[in-house]
Amino acid sequence: MPLLEIEGLAAGYGEALVLDDISFSLDEREGLAVLGRNGVGKTTLMLAIMGHATRRSGALRWAGGDFSSLPGHARARLGLGWVPQERDIFPSLTVEENLKVAGRPGRFGLADIYRLFPRLKERRGNGGDKLSGGEQQMLAIGRTLMTNPKLLLLDEPFEGLAPVIVDELEQTLARLRGEEGFATIIVEQRAEDALRLSDRAIVLDRGRIVLAGRSTELLADFGRVQQWIAV
Repeated sequence: MPLLEIEGLAAGYGEALVLDDISFSLDEREGLAVLGRNGVGKTTLMLAIMGHATRRSGALRWAGGDFSSLPGHARARLGLGWVPQERDIFPSLTVEENLKVAGRPGRFGLADIYRLFPRLKERRGNGGDKLSGGEQQMLAIGRTLMTNPKLLLLDEPFEGLAPVIVDELEQTLARLRGEEGFATIIVEQRAEDALRLSDRAIVLDRGRIVLAGRSTELLADFGRVQQWIAV
C-alpha cells in the first residue's frame, strides 16, 4: 500500500483551476522530484497536498485512508511535513525557540536537529532574522523535522543558496532518506540535482503531468526533461 496516493486531482485557487488530472503514488522511503517551468503548478501541487489550495475533484490517500477533506493541521499530524519556499522563519524567536515551537513527540528532538545541522547549534541563541539564507533553510528543514513527519515536502530548497550550501543540504537530504527512512517530494528548478536525490520524477506543464519516469532513466536521457523545463 502506498504511503501517499494522489488520484485524479484537480485543484487551484477560488475559481481558477491550476492542476488537472494529477495522479501518482509514493511509497515509504521513496523520493519523488516534481519538475517544470515556473508557473506550471508545482507549488500548487504541494499546497494542495497540504490542504492550502482548493481541491475541485480527485482523491488524496495516506496509507490507504482518504484525507482529501482534512484541514492542514490534521494533515501535519498524519505525518506530512511541509518546508515552504518562503521558509516562514519566526523573526522574533531564536533558532532554538523556532525549533521548540514545532516540537511533537517522536524520534527527532533538539539534540537530533543539532547533530544534523551543527551550525544551528552554534547559532541557537540568534534571532530568526539574524541568519544567512542557508542557515534559514537549515532551520526550516529542522523545524519541520521537529514535527516528526514520515514525508518531507520541500519547495525550492536550494533557491538562492551558494553552491557549497547546496552541496551540504543535498548530503543532508540524502542522509534523511537513506539512513532515517523519510519519503520526500522535492520541487526544484535545479532539475539534475532533484533527480539525483529522488527515485522517480514527474514533469508538469500547464497543470498536467507530461512526463514521468525513473530518475536514473531521465538523467540518462536528460534531453527529454530539458524540452519541458527549458525557459
